[in-house]
Amino acid sequence: MLSRVAPWLASRKDVPDPPGISVRTLEREDTAALRRLAQRDPVTNVFILAHLRAAGSAAATSGGAGVFGVFDDGVLAGACWAGANLVPVQLDPDLAGAVAAAASASGRRYASAFGPASSVLALHAELVELGHRAHEVRPDQPLMTIAGPPSVEPNPGLGLGNLADFDRILPACAAMFEEEVGYSPFLGGREFYSRRVESLIRQGHSLVHLNDAGEVVFKAELGAVTSDVTQIQGVWMNPLYRGQGLSSGYMAAVVEQAQKVAPTTSLYVNGFNTRARATYERVGFQQVGTFATVLF
Repeated sequence: MLSRVAPWLASRKDVPDPPGISVRTLEREDTAALRRLAQRDPVTNVFILAHLRAAGSAAATSGGAGVFGVFDDGVLAGACWAGANLVPVQLDPDLAGAVAAAASASGRRYASAFGPASSVLALHAELVELGHRAHEVRPDQPLMTIAGPPSVEPNPGLGLGNLADFDRILPACAAMFEEEVGYSPFLGGREFYSRRVESLIRQGHSLVHLNDAGEVVFKAELGAVTSDVTQIQGVWMNPLYRGQGLSSGYMAAVVEQAQKVAPTTSLYVNGFNTRARATYERVGFQQVGTFATVLF
């Protein structure tokens, strides 16, 4: 039975879990258990499943990012990715205090927490008690999916991003980021964000339409990818082309491209963005859950 009073261990080697609830950083030997946990909801947990697909292990990365595992009498009951962001994985809100304590004690700085609303908001509440303050809380972000063909005609102009167009795609990505979170992704340097954009292009996960003048009209990325699910991120329309009824066709084209990779396409959107929600519904997306994002 889950206990609300949860002792935690930030790391552990060859030490048995104490009775009740404990938290530790997962290791390679925990990979199968984490994958089974995440597979309970492949859409919601596409971020961590994509990481496991790429890394092949639940162990901490060379950069120090890792996964806190919450154990109930030795059984993995929930988890939370802790890298640049905090991403809960099947984390019961009652376990948020244990994860928040471990995350706070780690000394890392987190840009955000995102994922299922109940888990993220519980985690935020616990972090507030530990002295952490959020820049913004977005508590209502519909999680939407489509598993069949789009309901509108795809725009044929959308294609895969090309490295030859990197110098055009990168500013569009940065503009989207700044519109979404309120600050430039280049704060502190351009290298990290530039590498991320370049990686998406190389993987074939950057989707873009450049017109004859070389302007990016529309772009999006497949931000998390497994064999079952893709998650669309970074949707952006050039302001010069907004309000012309183009969004639905572009999003249908994104779905068409995404379903070449995996059968289910997902995304999450701010609840207050009624125009975007209407576009996604027009294309055929349906809400299957609710995410939340906390920006620190």
